[in-house]
Amino acid sequence: MTRNVNIGCGHSVGKDWENYDASPTLRLERLPLLGRLVKKNRHRFPPEAMYGDITQGPIGAPGTVSAVFCSHMLEHVSHEDMRNSLKHIHAMLIPGGVFRLIVPDLSIRARMYVDKLGQPDAASRFLEMSDLGQRRMRRGLKSRLLAVLGNSAHLWMYDDASMRQEHELAGFSDIRRCAHGDSDVAAFAQVENPDRFGTPDFTELAMECRKA
Repeated sequence: MTRNVNIGCGHSVGKDWENYDASPTLRLERLPLLGRLVKKNRHRFPPEAMYGDITQGPIGAPGTVSAVFCSHMLEHVSHEDMRNSLKHIHAMLIPGGVFRLIVPDLSIRARMYVDKLGQPDAASRFLEMSDLGQRRMRRGLKSRLLAVLGNSAHLWMYDDASMRQEHELAGFSDIRRCAHGDSDVAAFAQVENPDRFGTPDFTELAMECRKA
């Protein structure tokens, strides 16, 4: 029996999916007794969420997964870890298995920056839209601890051409831009949030590919 795996699920889980997240906060919430005291996030992780770090290796036995979904996670890891993640996902999939992902689109943010070039706030707006840089240093033990428990910063970003190349290097085929609800695998409807794909005026980088 094949599996569906949702990687970096956050608080969005699917009933027919194995839902994994590598957040340290999730690990703390799952600790007996002590986990009840953890209140880093406004909402606790749903009970269906399990700890799993795709950067470290395939989640479960290779060649046992028919569908993988990854929404707004790969930009939060280093470029090297992203490449490792794609290799691990490719190994998890059965031949013909489908992988769909969403990451912020660097190109649309860059175009908006160029359009504002020369304006005093052009650079800061670009950095804020891209979740790059840090406006002020985190000070104090609590602030530093919260930074460790949840990494909201973007460590690397991608455009269409660069992400296609990364998919090809990982061994994927049939690579295409995709949109919410356009997959022929019905199970994706359980985990895809239309807001994560952006808006008609500000689309994010969503791609679908297959293991040959």
